[in-house]
Amino acid sequence: MLWRRLRAHRLAGAGFRRQHPIGPYIVDFCAPRKKVVIELDGEPHTAQKEYDSARSDYLAGLGFTVIRFWNHEVVEDIEAVLKKIREIIGADNNFDSA
Repeated sequence: MLWRRLRAHRLAGAGFRRQHPIGPYIVDFCAPRKKVVIELDGEPHTAQKEYDSARSDYLAGLGFTVIRFWNHEVVEDIEAVLKKIREIIGADNNFDSA
């Protein structure tokens, strides 16, 4: 659902990649030029907070901003999720193509 809105520069012209490798990790979505990583978390992530924290610290050490959303946030209010992503990537416009 989120990938449809991010792929092909659809969100404010930012180039996102899906399942992108960075060091020892594969991130859900990455906009390399913007240095932004988006991670979607589901139920398994409630039990792996230390791993997720170490992963986020590693990515931050490389200069990435890591944004985490719960799966239900994407399903229940994707517009709020997209707004938050736009704010972080510094989008000057709301140009999105669905």
